[in-house]
Amino acid sequence: MSIRSFAASLMLLALATVPAVAQNPPVMTVPKESPRASVSQTVGLTEITITYDRPAVKGRKIWGGLVPFDTVWRAGANENTVLAVTSPFTVGGTRLPAGRYGVHTIPTASTWTIIFSHQAGAWGSFSYDPREDALRFTVTPRTADPMERLQYSLDDPSDSSVTVTLRWENLAVSFPLTVSTRQVVLDSLRQQLRGLPRFFAVGWAESARWALAHNTGTELAAAWADTAAQIAPTFANLRLKAATLDRLGDSAGAEALRQRSMGVATEVDINLLGYQLLNQGKVDEAVAIFRKNVKDYPRSWNVYDSLGEALAKKGLKKEAVADYQKALSMVDDERQKQRIRTVLSGLQ
Repeated sequence: MSIRSFAASLMLLALATVPAVAQNPPVMTVPKESPRASVSQTVGLTEITITYDRPAVKGRKIWGGLVPFDTVWRAGANENTVLAVTSPFTVGGTRLPAGRYGVHTIPTASTWTIIFSHQAGAWGSFSYDPREDALRFTVTPRTADPMERLQYSLDDPSDSSVTVTLRWENLAVSFPLTVSTRQVVLDSLRQQLRGLPRFFAVGWAESARWALAHNTGTELAAAWADTAAQIAPTFANLRLKAATLDRLGDSAGAEALRQRSMGVATEVDINLLGYQLLNQGKVDEAVAIFRKNVKDYPRSWNVYDSLGEALAKKGLKKEAVADYQKALSMVDDERQKQRIRTVLSGLQ
């Protein structure tokens, strides 16, 4: 085939494809008039996200105009607004399971109806079906600073709640969303302890410590602390188990564990216990603990330093000076030496 014939064949092939391209023209990507946006907030372990498109005022009358009263509205532009929550939650007095919900509203001049729909993939509210409602509740709008583009925010987050707010033009609509964070965390810890953390004391101890600190799941905390103490019967784990027994009212069992913990305590364990007592205002008990550390670890400069601090707090300056001087004579670190000299200058 000559070069001229080959070129002619290519031209015919190209022309033959033109009708197919014309029937399916490529779609060009351009900016949306109402840009996509999302806002997220973590409440405890729960992720809350609102995804929506942001229409602009552009000098138009919005409420009762662009957005008619007494008509279901998508609460945004384009696709319906979507609320996604990763844990069960309560809103409008109703508890809902975790999931994705289409958000619609029915604005009026005085009140708004907020609608959560099980259908979260619709285009606007054009196919909205009340039979797919997860819930409805009523809120009262309020005047607000001008907002050109519609905006959602998740305001005033706490460890168990957040306030969902829609702002547009000169209006704001808000409602609280709450999560049972303590139950969510307990359920999460149970699940985590089915995995690799179950083979290590630290996972059981951290779980028990969280439950104790938040005054929830005390019997679970006791069981978790017991497992931690069985895997690693350390000072910290035995005293954690004792704390759970105290919470359950078993004072005798708790005291027995505390006594047992002293038999496996390290210098660091006793030092930390002393400072814990000192911070609680139990100065006499702290002094006794620090004296024990001096007796057990007489070659450690730090035990004299800690005892000196407790004695100074008790008002026994002469004894405090003696212990600080002992610490100063033993320590090698120049920064610690300077710190102790500064403390001594304030005591003498």
